[in-house]
Amino acid sequence: MKEQTSYPKDKIKILFLENISDKAVERFKAAGYSDVTKLSGALKEDDLVKAIKDVHLLGIRSKTQITPKVLASAQKLQAIGCFCIGTNQVDLEEARHKGITVFNAPYSNTRSVAELVIGSSIMLIRKILDKNKAAHEGTWFKDSHGSYELRGKTLGIIGYGNIGTQLSILAEAFGMKVLFYDVQTKLPLGNAAPVKTLKDLVSKADIVSLHVPETAETEKLVDEKLLKQFKKGSILINYARGHCVDIDALVKYLKSEHLSGAAIDVFPVEPEKIGNPFSSPLQGLPNVLLTPHIGGSTEEAQANIGEDVSKKLFEYLENGVTDGSLTVPALALRPHPNAHRILHIHNNKPGVLSAINAELSKNNINILGQYLSTNDTIGYVVLDIDKMLSDKAFQLLKNVKETIKVRKVY
Repeated sequence: MKEQTSYPKDKIKILFLENISDKAVERFKAAGYSDVTKLSGALKEDDLVKAIKDVHLLGIRSKTQITPKVLASAQKLQAIGCFCIGTNQVDLEEARHKGITVFNAPYSNTRSVAELVIGSSIMLIRKILDKNKAAHEGTWFKDSHGSYELRGKTLGIIGYGNIGTQLSILAEAFGMKVLFYDVQTKLPLGNAAPVKTLKDLVSKADIVSLHVPETAETEKLVDEKLLKQFKKGSILINYARGHCVDIDALVKYLKSEHLSGAAIDVFPVEPEKIGNPFSSPLQGLPNVLLTPHIGGSTEEAQANIGEDVSKKLFEYLENGVTDGSLTVPALALRPHPNAHRILHIHNNKPGVLSAINAELSKNNINILGQYLSTNDTIGYVVLDIDKMLSDKAFQLLKNVKETIKVRKVY
C-alpha cells in the first residue's frame, strides 16, 4: 500500500549543511531516498533562500541561520533537523506558524563537553599551559608553585541541565565538591548542592563552569559585577554560549590576577568557516585556554547526533512521529496495518477536529485511528483511514478552516 500512496522517494529532496555526520546521509540513502545533498559549510541567507525552494528536509548545525526570509522561500519544507544542542539559529515561532517540525539533539554530546571541562580544569589548575609553552621554547620550568589537584576543590556549575549534571557526576568522581545554580529547581545528583544566588556560587567555587542557553537573561551573565565576586585565584570555564561572558571584563580580572585562569570555547563573534582569521582580547594571556567552539566536537558525539536527529527526521517523514519536536506537538504512533495515513497541522482553534471528522464522514471515509496533540498555537492530527487515499479526501482536509499543512504519508 505504501508504494501506491506515498510520495515517491526519488522526489523527496534532502539537504544537509555544515558537514553533518555521514550517519545521517546513510540512513536516508539506505531507505531509498536518492536525492540527498551534503555540503561542508553553512550557506548565507540569500544563498539558502535559493537552495531551499524545493527542499523537503533540511539538516543544519549552529552556523546556518533560518530566518523568516528563508522560511518564506521554503514552500515544500516539512522538517528541520538541528544536528546540535541549540536551536537559537532557527526562528522557531515562524517555523511553528508554517507547520515545520524542528528537531535537535539535546543529549548526544553532553559527555564530550563534560569531559573537556574536566580536562581543561586539570590543565589550568596545574598551570600546564605555561609549562608547555616554556618547554616548547626550551626552558625547563619544573615548579609546583601555584599548581593544585582537583581533589578537594569546589566546582561551581551555572546551569544544571543535561551537561551540568553529567559534569557534576564526573567532578565528584575526582573528589571535588559540587555546587550548582539554576533558575529552575533541580534534583541534585550525588552530593551536589544547590545555592540560592550566583554570588553564593562564585564566591565559594575554585572553578566555575557555565552551561546555560542563549537567552536575553543570560547575555553577559558573567559581567564585571559578578567577576568581582569570584573567589580570588579561581578559574572560569565557558563552554556554553559566547554572549554569556563580558570578555573585556574577563580580561581585566585575568590581568589583575583576581582570576588565575580561564578556558573559553565560545565567543561573541566567531569566524564562519574553518581557517578564517580569529581574534580575541584573550589572546596572549597566560593560563588562558582558547578553543574554536569544539566542546561537543568529538567523533562519538557527531556520530550520536547524526544518528539521533536523522532518526527523528526519518520517523517524521515515514510515519508522522514528532517526538522531540520543538514546534509541532509531540505524537508517537506505530504504523496502522491496512490503513492510509494523513498528517494535518492546523492553528489551535476550537472546532477544527470536528470539521475534519465531518468532512471525512460526509464522504464515507472511515477513520481507523485518530491522534491529536496540541500546544498553545498548533494542533497536530494524525489520521489513519481505511479507504484508498484519494485526491478528493486530501483536498477536503486542505480546505478545512485553520489548516496550515496537510501531508500524505502512506
